[in-house]
Amino acid sequence: MKKHRSVKKKGALTGYSCHGRIWIENKGETFLGVGRVVLLQRIQEEGSIAAAARSMEMSYKHAWDLVDSMNRQASSPLVESSKGGKGGGGARITKAGEQAITDFMELQRRFKLFLERETAELKW
Repeated sequence: MKKHRSVKKKGALTGYSCHGRIWIENKGETFLGVGRVVLLQRIQEEGSIAAAARSMEMSYKHAWDLVDSMNRQASSPLVESSKGGKGGGGARITKAGEQAITDFMELQRRFKLFLERETAELKW
C-alpha cells in the first residue's frame, strides 16, 4: 500500500508560527529582558525591591542582584533605594528606569510584529 503525501499549496499554512524572546546584552551580560522589565515595573508599583520580589515569587537576593546588575550596566541608575529604619526603606524607579521600561516595551512590540510577519511568510 502506497503512502500518500499531503501537498499543501504555497502559503496555505495551518498551525505553524514563529516564536522568540528578545533581551539586551552588554558585553555578554544580560542588561534587560522581559523578567527584568517586569521587576522594574513591580518596583515602580510596590515602592520596594522586597515587595516586588515577593509579588514575583522571587527571593529578595535574586531581585537585588538583578537590580544591581542593571544599575551597574546603565549609564545612570535605573533604581534608587533607601535603607530601612524607623520610616522604613524603599526603592523607586528613576527617569532612566522609566525610559528603559518604555524603550524595552517598544522593542518588544516591534519584535512581536517581526515574528508575525515572519509567520505570514512561512511556506510549508
